Amino acid sequence: MHRRAKWRNTLNSALILGGMTALLAVCAWALFGPSGIIWAIGLGLFLSLMTPRLSPAMVLRLYNARPIQPSQAPELFRQLDVLSARAELPTLPKLYYVASSNMNAFAVGSPEDSAITFTDGILRGLSLRQLTGVLAHEISHIANEDLKVMGLADMVGRLTSSMQTVGFLMIFFGLWQGGNILLAAIVLMLAPTVGTYLQLALSRSREYDADLGAARLTGDPEALASALRTLERKQGRLWENIFIPGGRNPDPSVLRTHPSTEDRIERLLALKGQKPADRPEDEGKIVLPSSFHRVMRPPRYHMSGFWY
Repeated sequence: MHRRAKWRNTLNSALILGGMTALLAVCAWALFGPSGIIWAIGLGLFLSLMTPRLSPAMVLRLYNARPIQPSQAPELFRQLDVLSARAELPTLPKLYYVASSNMNAFAVGSPEDSAITFTDGILRGLSLRQLTGVLAHEISHIANEDLKVMGLADMVGRLTSSMQTVGFLMIFFGLWQGGNILLAAIVLMLAPTVGTYLQLALSRSREYDADLGAARLTGDPEALASALRTLERKQGRLWENIFIPGGRNPDPSVLRTHPSTEDRIERLLALKGQKPADRPEDEGKIVLPSSFHRVMRPPRYHMSGFWY
């Protein structure tokens, strides 16, 4: 089952990335003809290789994150050691804390230099077993180099949007030298929207793969399923309201960066082959040091453009 799911998720990601590249090529063809396809693909490869990667420390500064020391959360660090060894990461990810009541966790960096950040809300709201499932999910993202894949998709998406802008400026100022101007305008108008849908679909595919990797690392798919159920019940989709203005989208929706929680839970429990056992919600919660004050306020927008 793991092999089939792994191949399916990898194939989905390859097809979606291929679709985004084909969309970029169509835009280049609409603007510059057949030679534009070669130039667009070449430019995309060059930028993906030459664009400097943001270091984890730089990203974490934007979220005002501070490092967690092993003495402050020894149980979490023991799980980190075990899971990182199982994932065969070359270096141990660093753990960080964000003073936010929003229940969230995310990973940044590459297998050689990575960090995993937990908010105050998720550290206090989940049990150690549930946090272990979430930690394994983020470690899977790092091991699968999902951040690199999503970065490549983002680069292709930005190039597609840039070509739309250039094309409309050429048409507006009468500089268009290509063929059918109506066909080109339709292609340029639809391309960024289609590219956004493909990028969201890629994100959903990588989430499935990380869920699968987490279940394999822990041997306990029920842990992550339980964490997802708790997050959905306590928080709903606050993060979607933040990053996709307009409120919660009805299910199913192509505007979701993550698959539906119900679908993820169903897939995880299929790996276990049985329904989850009833467990007390506060089972084995970690105890945060007094220096980590409980955060009650909701996330707020900051000048950096980030919410925390």
